[in-house]
Amino acid sequence: MSDLLVQSKTTAKDGKRIDINPTSAGWEHVGFQVYLLQEGDIIDQQTNDEEICVVVLSGRVSVNTTQEKFENIGKRMDVFEKIPPYSVYVPSKDDIKVEALTVAEVAFCKAPGKGNYRARLIPPEDVGVEDRGEGNTSRKIHNILPEEEAADSLLIVEVYTPEGNTSSYPPHKHDELNLPHESKLEETYYHKLNPDKGFVFQRVYTDDRSLDESMAVGHDNVVLVPKGYHPVSAISGYDSYYLNVMAGPKRTWKFHTDPQHEWLFNW
Repeated sequence: MSDLLVQSKTTAKDGKRIDINPTSAGWEHVGFQVYLLQEGDIIDQQTNDEEICVVVLSGRVSVNTTQEKFENIGKRMDVFEKIPPYSVYVPSKDDIKVEALTVAEVAFCKAPGKGNYRARLIPPEDVGVEDRGEGNTSRKIHNILPEEEAADSLLIVEVYTPEGNTSSYPPHKHDELNLPHESKLEETYYHKLNPDKGFVFQRVYTDDRSLDESMAVGHDNVVLVPKGYHPVSAISGYDSYYLNVMAGPKRTWKFHTDPQHEWLFNW
């Protein structure tokens, strides 16, 4: 199995299905955890030197920080309802307590923090929704924490790709700090499929092919993108969802398209 593919732990007693940190990923910025909680379960975390955005993937929860309380948040019971999620941004040097009010799946998206911003709720109506691409490259975007919104490091988006379509496409990369043309961002892809027995194909590759991995990625698994281009193809019969977390030395998303495939913009 590829070192870039992280499989979900479906039998974890504490509900922690995914646990990625900079050390385990071999990079510097992005951490990512997913918990599947039963009603009444509680997760306590200290943010320490990281900022954390808690994304309520499904179910209802209450989230408390040192100074704020966000009670009974969450609307969708499944990500494939395709409505934007509730999220809570929490700065560094703070505490988080998440209590599940129903069965709930919650993602903890992490990156270095400076404590510049207060904890806040990101409700669905504050999430930018857009359609991107055309034809068999069309997909729906939920901009949960884009660069226009306050954070120290984190960039967070979720993407819905219909069956048979391709996203993160034409292939692009963001692994060189060459602003204003390209930013350097690590990225995680948390994949889900509908129906969940499906899979998508994701390729991660560099111009010189020193990295060139092609993976069949199943439901609830994560792909690490430390560098390189990283397109995703949804196979016929299975709709694709993924949650992206990005962070790097500069908080901006500037990408470079693979020159071999730039002609696709002229279809």
